[in-house]
Order: sequence, then C-alpha cells, then structure tokens
Amino acid sequence: MFLLLQPLALLFLTALFLYPLFRHAYGAPKSCKLPPGSFGWLPLIGKTMSFINPHLSCTMGQFLEENIKRYGKIFRSHLFGHPTVVSCDVDFNHFILQNEDRLFEASYPVNIPKVIGDFTMLVMTGDAHKRIRGVALSLFSSMKTHEAATISDIDNIVVRLMDSWQGKRTLVFCDETRKFTFSVIVKHILSLSPEDPETVQLLDNYKTFMKGFVSAPIDLPGTSFAKAKRAKLQITKIVGKIRDRRQRQRIAAGAPEVEGRKDFLDLLESHGGLTEDEIFGLVIDLLIGGYETTAMLISIIVKFVGKDPEILSELRAEHAAARKKAGDEPLKWQDYKDLRLTQCLINEALRLGNVVKFVHRKAIKPVRYKELEIPAGWKVLPILSGIHLDGSLHNDPFRFNPRRWQKEEVESARNFMPFGGGKRLCPGSDLTWLDTSIFLHHLLLKYSWKTQEEDDWPMSFPFLDFKKGLKIAIQPLNDPCPSQEQATS
Repeated sequence: MFLLLQPLALLFLTALFLYPLFRHAYGAPKSCKLPPGSFGWLPLIGKTMSFINPHLSCTMGQFLEENIKRYGKIFRSHLFGHPTVVSCDVDFNHFILQNEDRLFEASYPVNIPKVIGDFTMLVMTGDAHKRIRGVALSLFSSMKTHEAATISDIDNIVVRLMDSWQGKRTLVFCDETRKFTFSVIVKHILSLSPEDPETVQLLDNYKTFMKGFVSAPIDLPGTSFAKAKRAKLQITKIVGKIRDRRQRQRIAAGAPEVEGRKDFLDLLESHGGLTEDEIFGLVIDLLIGGYETTAMLISIIVKFVGKDPEILSELRAEHAAARKKAGDEPLKWQDYKDLRLTQCLINEALRLGNVVKFVHRKAIKPVRYKELEIPAGWKVLPILSGIHLDGSLHNDPFRFNPRRWQKEEVESARNFMPFGGGKRLCPGSDLTWLDTSIFLHHLLLKYSWKTQEEDDWPMSFPFLDFKKGLKIAIQPLNDPCPSQEQATS
C-alpha cells in the first residue's frame, strides 16, 4: 500500500506526466479566467508528490493548507499528469458532483482502469454507469427484503471472528477488521463462509490486487502492478468456477432459477441484461466497496473511542440497553438505527477520519462557475476532507466529538459527503453503516481494549491506512452478548 512512495513509482510518474504535459501545455485560452494557483517548479510531475505526501487523515495536510492559505479554497495545480482544479469549497464541490455527465465525468489515473478493467462502476461514465449502478442498488435493496437473514449473516461472522480472539492478548486490529468485512461481502456476493476454500483463495488474491491498485502501471514481472493484474484474473476465474458449478447444479436439478433467497451472484445471473464482463466488473466493484472502506471506518472508531472513556462508557450503556430491550430476540435493522449515539459516532468517524479524501473528475466541456472558468479536459478534484475539516462549516473541526451530530444532524447534511454525492453516490453506504453497527455492538459488549502504539493514527497516503496496523491489547468483559445462533436456538 505504500508503493506510491517508492522510487520506481517516481520514475513512472516522471514518464507518465510527459505526454499530457506537452499535450495540454498547461493550456487554456488566454481569455479564460482560471482559478489562482501554480503548476509547480517540476514541469513533468507538477505538484503531485506534494499532494500525495502522507499526513494524518484528520488533518488537511501541508499541501492543501498552504495552497488554501495562499490562493483560497479553489485553486489550480498540476496533479497526476494533468492541469487540475482543486476544490475545498462546499458549494463548488456540490456543483461538481451534481453536474455529473452534464459538465463533469469520472476520470481516474491510468493505473486504476488498467488494473480493475473498463467494466466497473468506478471508471464507467454516462449511461453505462447509470445502468450498472441501478443494478447495484437493486442488489443492496435485496438485503432489506431479507432483513433478518442479512443481519444474522453479519452477526454470525462477527461472533466467529471474536471467538477466534479467545486466549489472545493483542491484535493487529486492521487485519481483523479486513477479515470481517471481506467475509461479509463474499457471503453477500457468493454465499461463501469464512472457512470455505474459495474464501481463502479470494482473500489471498484480493490482498495482492489491492496492493497493485495504487501502484505505477509498469507491467513487468515482479511489479505490484503485474501481480495485481494476475490476481484480478484469478479472482474472475474463481468466481467463474462458482458460476459454472451452480449452472451445472441447476441443470441437474431441472431448475433454471434459484428458489428462495438469492445472493448477489444469483441476482446478477437472473438479471438478463448483463454481459459476462459486466458481471465480473460488478463483483470487483462490490469487493472494493465492501472491503477496505468499512474495515478502515471500524478501525478509526476503535482508535478514537479508545481515547475517550466518557464516550466509550455511554456507547457501552447504549448497546447494553438495546440488548436488554430485545431480550432473547436478535436486534433488528431499526434497533440499530435507534442507537443514536452510535450513529453520531459513525458520522464523526467518517467526518474526522476521511476514509475517502477526494474523488477524480474531468471537465467534459468548458465550465463557468461564478467568475471562474475551467477549460474542457482539465481534471477537477473535489476534496471531501476539505469540507469535513472546514472550521466555517464545523465547530472545532479537528476535535473528535460525536455529540456534535446530535445538534448538527439536519443542517450539516450539505457539509457532510463521506460517500461522494450526485449520481455516483456510493450505492453500498447502508451496508457500511450496518456492518459497522453490528461489529461495534459485539465489540462493546464483549471486550475492552487499549491501543499499544500511541503514534499510530489513520494516515492519508492518499488512500487511508494505519502505518502499523493499529495494534491493540484486548481484555474480555464478564458479560459477553449472545450470538444470533444462541439467541434463536
């Protein structure tokens, strides 16, 4: 995950940026009133290395702080090989996200589509993206149709994971949250359990895939990029074998359609309007969205809450009360929604932790915004953390304070965009929220914890991670909460 800092990546960036530099020639019509800013003293790479310089995710980082101070919340720079407009302005960010396909479209650095392919929502644009996103929304809607089974699946995965902690005194917590989120998403997509051989194979390949996701696209043997491409092929082969096995079973049973509850792959197969490439692309989308983001969100919460005994005590009381009220019955979707302090906590972790710092967009035609103009072809980066850490929008923005959401919930909706916005709003945000709530429910009622590395905070690389993996010491509590299996037996 730290490959952006390697010398090989620096060499690639230098070569990569040469072509777009001369193509654009920093170009804009002389009459165009560009945002203020600078392309930097290094013409081939602009200011990219300053922009991606690691910093605490709960801060703006030196690059943004210095440029905002000098030029304001909207400024120009040269990033990822292109002239770029950077925005930390809440109104302009909403303008960008709400004008998807009309004025702007998604446009990610070349390494990303080369690794994940052209059939994922992340890189699709226009009508193709709209169609595939609609399919994804229908998949997540199916979870609510089968609410009890969905919650039971997640709950039992948490219980199994935490049972594996028995006898352990320390954990690398980020590893544990990644095990949890991956197990949940492969259960929803493929009906696989954590102990299934395919789950282990998928996770091994997916780890390799993610390491190359942000690497330089140098397709030579041994590079992270080449390994990531091979890992993606292995993932599609594993999923393909599962598809073939199911088709043979249906033919043998004389049942063309799956009866009863369907997983995501079943729903994709029955859709009828998807190509094989689109099915595999959606599987990759779901793995990316359901794995890293939620794992890091839970890790951020554990880090911040572990430093606030008062909040921790109130959270534990809230979950104990919900458990007592439910009696022998499992908690329902609405029960988790009613955990008000927990929901405030999740919002605050998303705001201060900034799991997603920014998104990539491109102007598809000349754009005028107020007195500023943006030439067609220029990249535009709406900085989500720039909104979340803006002191004019959030009181004392660098302080961890979940209670702020008890007062700001209504008026802050516009100032809070952890999952993007507009037509590309993350379709799986409800699953992220539910996974996190259920995990916290069991953690709070089963364990106490203490972080072991005081200097290990969430970092923006610009992807989010803990440099040391968030090592914690754990201690079982005397009154663990029952599993769903126990509650329903």
